Amino acid sequence: MASENNQFHELIPLSIPHIAGNEWKYVKDCLDTGWVSSVGSYVNQFEEDFANVTETSHAVACVNGTAALHTALITCGVNPGDQVLVSNLTFIASANSISHAGATPIFIDAEPDYWQINPTEAENYLRNECQMVNGESIHRSSGQRVKAIMPVHILGNPVDMDPILTLAKEFNLTVIEDATESLGATYKGKPVGSLGDMAAFSFNGNKLISTGGGGMITTNNPALAQRAKHLTTTAKIEPIEFIHDEIGYNYRLVNLLAAVGVAQLEQLPAFLAKKQEITSWYAELLGDHPGIQLMPEPAYGTSAKWLYTIRLRNNHWKPIYEFLAGKNIQTRPLWQPMHESPAYSQLNNRNCPISELLQTHCLSIPCSVNLTKSQAEHVATQLKLALTQVK
Repeated sequence: MASENNQFHELIPLSIPHIAGNEWKYVKDCLDTGWVSSVGSYVNQFEEDFANVTETSHAVACVNGTAALHTALITCGVNPGDQVLVSNLTFIASANSISHAGATPIFIDAEPDYWQINPTEAENYLRNECQMVNGESIHRSSGQRVKAIMPVHILGNPVDMDPILTLAKEFNLTVIEDATESLGATYKGKPVGSLGDMAAFSFNGNKLISTGGGGMITTNNPALAQRAKHLTTTAKIEPIEFIHDEIGYNYRLVNLLAAVGVAQLEQLPAFLAKKQEITSWYAELLGDHPGIQLMPEPAYGTSAKWLYTIRLRNNHWKPIYEFLAGKNIQTRPLWQPMHESPAYSQLNNRNCPISELLQTHCLSIPCSVNLTKSQAEHVATQLKLALTQVK
């Protein structure tokens, strides 16, 4: 036991970047040539490579995932006073991007099987609380237009998109995928980010590929791509004179970070394969434990396994988190459901019991691409110990 404790005296992190390819080479090229800011060949290459990976015709690089979501909303015609249906169980950036656009987020509960947005709940809202007026979905009590739906592919798993797309067609909604957590996931053979009108990705430090901070918009609509590029580059219309035809945003990704992104994207297949291997380790180590439900993978697609998350059948996440933190094992709970967030307390929020249940009992455990088998075994051992000692 003493040798095991010595072996794992350093922190086992939850999810950290893995820099193992051409990152140094490409960044050095930027520094050597002086192309370090918002113009440079790596920005163009990152966009082209990303469009290829996501099987979309266009990609627009952004400063972060929130900016990508905000730009997609504006580009798709979401206006102040509109409503946007969005996953209730998600990081707050999903809802914040809607608020930044001046619209109202309508929080839709998770479904219990794969923890994604529940299409049935979205349908109930549209059928029971809205009506079609002149080809637009209008919320009866407020008179607000329901303009869009934002399904969030959480934790690396894809949303069941067919029912979402069917609803969008019937109720004339724009579909903006929040794919910030799920690069590499697929739905019925198609990459997430290629299924809606537009999509947003994130390259934060804990994501599957990271540029330290960054984001990307994808679409198969050339007009939407052109407008998104225009908005993210301050809406400048003349190359020499500083003439701007509308209020734009300085959301550009700099060449230095795009260079890191190009190198990271080259390693995406290897990263996805390692995530699958980590999943198999945890299935072997924890699969037969009566107190743990392993992270489900939807039958309708493949998961990118971004954050490996377990559901504790009988325990609240917090004492288990604290026990593991004392063993230098970093874990984290799911996000506070949006309908419970103080930031959105002013909304007439809906009941979302599944989100509440999942947030109470779920815990993400270490799954970095550079996680070793012995580290996974140590995590599993300590997790099992916690479940016997913590009440």
